[in-house]
Amino acid sequence: MEYITTPKVEQVKLLDRYTSKKPTFGTLYLTTTHLIYVENSSDTRKETWILHHHIAAIEKLPLTAAGCPLLIHCKNFHVVHFVIPRERDCQDVSQSLLKLSQPGMGSMHMFDENDRRIGWATVDLKMEYERMGLPNDLWEMTDLNKNYGICSTYPADLAVPSAASKATIVGSSKFRSRGRFPVLSYFYKQNNAAICRCSQPLSGFNARCMEDEQMLQDISKANPKSSFMYVVDTRPKLNAMANRAAGKGYENEDHYSNIRFQFVGIENIHVMRSSLQKLVEVCTAKSPTMSDFLTGLENSGWLRHIKAVMDAGLFLVKAVMEEKASVLVHCSDGWDRTAQVCSLAGILLDPFYRTIKGLMVLIEKEWISMGHKFTQRCGHLEGDPKEVSPIFTQFIECLWHLMEQFPCAFEFNERYLLEIHDHVYACQFGNFIGNCQKERVEMKLQEHTYSLWPFLLERKQEFLNPLYKSSINNEVLKPNTLPFNFKLWCGMYNRFDKGMHPRQSVLDCLLGLSQQKASEEEKMNELQKVRKNLAWGCPHLVPSVSPRSRTWPPSLMAPRRTRREVVPVRGIWRETPAADPGESKPPSSEVLPWRP
Repeated sequence: MEYITTPKVEQVKLLDRYTSKKPTFGTLYLTTTHLIYVENSSDTRKETWILHHHIAAIEKLPLTAAGCPLLIHCKNFHVVHFVIPRERDCQDVSQSLLKLSQPGMGSMHMFDENDRRIGWATVDLKMEYERMGLPNDLWEMTDLNKNYGICSTYPADLAVPSAASKATIVGSSKFRSRGRFPVLSYFYKQNNAAICRCSQPLSGFNARCMEDEQMLQDISKANPKSSFMYVVDTRPKLNAMANRAAGKGYENEDHYSNIRFQFVGIENIHVMRSSLQKLVEVCTAKSPTMSDFLTGLENSGWLRHIKAVMDAGLFLVKAVMEEKASVLVHCSDGWDRTAQVCSLAGILLDPFYRTIKGLMVLIEKEWISMGHKFTQRCGHLEGDPKEVSPIFTQFIECLWHLMEQFPCAFEFNERYLLEIHDHVYACQFGNFIGNCQKERVEMKLQEHTYSLWPFLLERKQEFLNPLYKSSINNEVLKPNTLPFNFKLWCGMYNRFDKGMHPRQSVLDCLLGLSQQKASEEEKMNELQKVRKNLAWGCPHLVPSVSPRSRTWPPSLMAPRRTRREVVPVRGIWRETPAADPGESKPPSSEVLPWRP
């Protein structure tokens, strides 16, 4: 609370970019975790909740006759425009929000002194490697990095070729940027092809390393059905060549036997950050013309970047499926573009990753454990803004595009993707805090924070895709990546626009009908049991239905009908029902901690 100088401001105007005819007035509250706006209207008493960690930027605009405008941009693409009557109050609010949105690590509210380790067992990566068929004659698990001595950004347990010796692994790590030597990402047990990942070699213009060459040879030999393997550099070739001047670069095909090299041309984090900024400007523009919108969308280059990631993932799938070849993937440091491409290839190849639980496992395996720098890329703490980039957002959007092409192939719906995306930035759970496993162990996150995954599994019914068909979900997905298949994801970038007519999607309607059908089937089963017990003369097994006692099993009781609210993020934005003006109270500045 020490950052909050003005906890309450009255007569604050909330502007809607679609209309200025009927401005909304209300009260602004600052709590330790949220910025809350409550409308004055006694008919609606609508509330807007903004989590401090979701705030990306705050703009204090020039003073006007109506007051001091304050524009808040959020990481979940919520944009809020307030007009505060007094400039002093506006200054206090903006300064408080700047401090609250980027606190120190020890001040983050997901930490608690209570032991919370129970929920962290939901995702077990050792079981995931066993599901893939490891260990076997070709691949094995190693704990050589158990103290993070070989590579500080890799996890303690890694999968490597069985033929690779300790000397080969250590030598290869010294020849790779950040020590990130080649390790297994996914094993396709149908034909023994493997997808591996690493960082760029420290090759410069002509340097070589015998251990690194042997490591790639061991990976190639672990797939006896192919005489070669691909090395995929996800960077544009020009960028990779420029890195040679810094003593890095890419593999020299003359030094590595039986490899085929491929560039796929995904731009770096700085280009992606700039692209997203341009996209957000287009999506939040006030009354743009069709020409301005289409031109802005094209100039942002966002969909072009999404297509590049999809093309790279599809290349891996074709190499593994059609050519039965193993693939080694890297970018510069192997934790951004490499994570995108490897995880997307896993989604296309393995139907397990298209389930609710499977996506959790994939994110833990390819992103969290393998060292994607969530704290820096998501801007959780005050730091270098040039390290912030929407790498994980792009991966989530790629999944949405796949769901648009294959609506029956995924167990989860769009809401599930949005929920995961928003919690990456919310910092209410410990999964996405820190840049690597070593940092999380040092912070004891599993002891003092909750895991997101049990929380989502408890709400599984909200995230089910009613079109999902598990019986036919054993196919490898091969998306069409022609340009006309890519479009703006309004569900992500425009979901908070109140000017858009509220509507329930067709999938939501189908999900509701599916749940109603399941409920009716459960009631029918109960009634059949009652009938069977009566027929067999077992009255003691029949619920009492006498006039004096109407006790039925809970499943036969009519459920209370409540209005279903479809909200973007739980606890972040909501609308409250109409209340008696005499009974309405402002929200407390004391925010209760979340309990599972």
